[in-house]
Amino acid sequence: MSETIRFPKGFLWGAATSAYQIEGSPLADGAGPSIWHRFVHEPGRIANGDTGDVACDHYRRYADDVVLMRELGIGAYRFSVSWSRVLPSGRGSVNPGGLAFYDRLVDRLLDQGIAPSVTLYHWDLPAVLDDAGGWLNRDIARWFADYASVVVKALGDRVPMWVTLNEPGVVSDAGYLHGVHAPGHRSIAETPQASHNLLRAHGAAMQAIRAEGGLQAGLVVNLEPKYPASDHPADLAATRRADAYMNRQFLDPVLLGRYPEELPQIFGQAWPTFPQDDFTLIRQPLDFLGVNYYTRNVTCDDPAALPVRAGRVRQEGKLHTTLDWEVYPAGLTAVLTWIRDRYGNVPLYVTENGAAFDDTDPDDVDLVNDPLRVAYLRDHLLAAHDAICLGVDLRGYFVWSLFDNFEWSAGFAKTFGLYRVNVATQRRTPKASARFYAEVIGSLGGVLGR
Repeated sequence: MSETIRFPKGFLWGAATSAYQIEGSPLADGAGPSIWHRFVHEPGRIANGDTGDVACDHYRRYADDVVLMRELGIGAYRFSVSWSRVLPSGRGSVNPGGLAFYDRLVDRLLDQGIAPSVTLYHWDLPAVLDDAGGWLNRDIARWFADYASVVVKALGDRVPMWVTLNEPGVVSDAGYLHGVHAPGHRSIAETPQASHNLLRAHGAAMQAIRAEGGLQAGLVVNLEPKYPASDHPADLAATRRADAYMNRQFLDPVLLGRYPEELPQIFGQAWPTFPQDDFTLIRQPLDFLGVNYYTRNVTCDDPAALPVRAGRVRQEGKLHTTLDWEVYPAGLTAVLTWIRDRYGNVPLYVTENGAAFDDTDPDDVDLVNDPLRVAYLRDHLLAAHDAICLGVDLRGYFVWSLFDNFEWSAGFAKTFGLYRVNVATQRRTPKASARFYAEVIGSLGGVLGR
């Protein structure tokens, strides 16, 4: 027997992208290089030697792309601003050409009835600031706040929703511990320093956004529920460490004013002592928390996996994406209810959720068939609705991603988009998942069958 699932009135339906992944033209109109522009041009860093030099060419095609958003029916578009477009030196003089692009984009979105949701930092630090220490330099909290002030002053009269940082845990883990993302460092000692300065920068930016009259402002984190592979004490302890490192490291300081007790054990002698005043800065009240959810982690003890000493046990026989992430919709419900139970009923948005699957239809079709992505979205929307039914204050959902784009170290090989983008021709082709999402949004604001 089928059941009709209806989302609450006013639920916000959106789609998400980020600057470096779609814009292209990274040095156009006076922009400065970012760490990602520099990183992708280092041999061997990116699959197939791909770069974001053109990406989805959104910098030049944004007006037509906004028309696609209107046709999709989304009420909000989450995008990021490139810091080095606006401030080529990271500090000081504003680049009018770079800021003007975002000014035009915001106006175009509003003309089409789409609310802009702006992320100030999605991993593309100005290269000149990296040369000055980047996220290892405590001064970066002030630099980031000054940048936030510039952008909010320019766009804040038209932007209702601001995000300080996207996934600070990925910035520190992939960029400073494992070296697979820019700036490409591999240092256990640097990792907690970078994480802490990211949190300080978040707090300083929250203050700056409010000082400039910004409306709603918050933080976006990527969360992944950790399930022990067995009831063996070593696996249980590894699961607690993995949860502290990925999930609680960036939420406890913001919402509770302290780090998880497991972190000094995880980092050992590399764990610093932080000034207590830092936590006053970090613990700024949030208007909302954004949650990026993709998969779960079944965790085992693994002494070789430093510093957390926890490994992932692949769930054989389960569906996995092309990034080898298990498809596990129930984890979204678990994450959203866990936040409510641990931190109180914070207003939440799912700010990213989606899947990379191989789309095999030829380039000349008018609609790309992607049944696995359609099923993924349907099941995760049902999981989000389950959380609402359990009392979670979930206010919106942003699919990742609007377009197939530059997927960081994987280049263009992994496709998440509702629209296929042919990198050579820049042709946008809708997928069945775009049609499905449009039907959900258009059915009186969000109706699904279970």
